[in-house]
Amino acid sequence: MVTDLIIPAQYLNLVPTIPDEYRKLGSYAMAGLPDTYPRFVPKGAVKSPFTIIVAAKNFGCGSSREHAPIALGAAGVRAVLAENFARIFFRNAVATGELYPLETAGPLCDAFKTGQEAEIDLKACTISNRATGKVFEFKSPGAVAPVIEAGGLFGYARKMGMITGKAEGGAGKAKAEARKTRKRG
Repeated sequence: MVTDLIIPAQYLNLVPTIPDEYRKLGSYAMAGLPDTYPRFVPKGAVKSPFTIIVAAKNFGCGSSREHAPIALGAAGVRAVLAENFARIFFRNAVATGELYPLETAGPLCDAFKTGQEAEIDLKACTISNRATGKVFEFKSPGAVAPVIEAGGLFGYARKMGMITGKAEGGAGKAKAEARKTRKRG
């Protein structure tokens, strides 16, 4: 899956550090897919019903845009499982803390159908297909897991005492403000 399909270039003018624009980015996640595919984010919505993406090889290849994992995270995606990732997408996913890029030992695309419920166990490094009952392993996220859990590199650095003070901006702040808004509304 190339980044041009994940978030087309015409939406790169949206600034993820601005809460309203962060939400808009989510509404455009996967907008580059052909019309023959079901909409990833329903028309008029800002969130996708799909929180897990099961993909093939080299997920996130193409343009080096941090908007790709941010758009997916803003749409509600919590994890992408793929055989491997483009390095820049992997780094941007970890740096922003938007989602877990989880590597599988082999192809899983045929093991899941769009809309089937799945459950990820990060400690056991497994994903379960609730419809079939089959369980598949993935590689441990290792040392990147605490970075993602902290909301990305800046959140992790603050948590570990590497930097002090409150966040002045960034997608993490916009994401937190977007969550606050959803909880109120």
